[in-house]
Amino acid sequence: MELECFVMTTYPPEIVPGRPDRDWMDAFQARFPYRCLPLVMANTTGWEIICPVDFTVVWNGGKGKDDLVISCDSDPDYALEHLVSSHFTHGVLTFHTGYMFRTPPGYAVLASGAPNHVKDGIQPLTGLVETDWLPFPFTMNWIMTRPGMVSFKKGEPFCFIQVVEHKKQDEFQPVIKSLESDTELKKQFDAWAKTRSEFNESLVRRDPETIKEAWQKFYFKGEKPDPTGQVIEKVDDHTNRRRLKTPKVIRPKKTGR
Repeated sequence: MELECFVMTTYPPEIVPGRPDRDWMDAFQARFPYRCLPLVMANTTGWEIICPVDFTVVWNGGKGKDDLVISCDSDPDYALEHLVSSHFTHGVLTFHTGYMFRTPPGYAVLASGAPNHVKDGIQPLTGLVETDWLPFPFTMNWIMTRPGMVSFKKGEPFCFIQVVEHKKQDEFQPVIKSLESDTELKKQFDAWAKTRSEFNESLVRRDPETIKEAWQKFYFKGEKPDPTGQVIEKVDDHTNRRRLKTPKVIRPKKTGR
């Protein structure tokens, strides 16, 4: 399986596997948000396209292209227009990824902002692109949420790409059910709820062993109580760490005379 990334510019931005760290997550006491495996997995399930320079965007609230002003902060000679521009008006910031992507048949690229990467004053727009046939590149767009100034830093992700088998989405039929309709699942839930309640009560009592454990790690470890609540069962196919591949460069072969 390959995600082909065809270079469309002389100096394309770097593509890296999604990184788990977020500044706002680091700011919590004991870096508490990293205990939430769904957050960390979302942060790393895809590839980041990162800014090669520092630049600043200023929007006056107008609807014209010139109402959004972009200036490079770290390299005044950098050709910023090849990376980012005001193209769609109405305070929309348009990035050129520097690549044309090609996926296997039936797969598409979901392009968005990096998950849980928060920026004040601007919002990433998400697009699903049928890259299994498209013969030209797409752009990544952000929209200013209010007049003001926003900065992007070198090394910061401006686009996050995920490969999705999107056509199979149409095959799913959402079905609303009562939990009681699945007897086995109801027993498993009740067992978990009981252990959860007991754990929280132990925290309130300041039980030393519970304090040391800090939080229940059922999901993180891929574990669940059996229906009796007495035995911890291990889930066979659980993932708690993403290991995406770093892009490799295939250079054109030199031709001799």
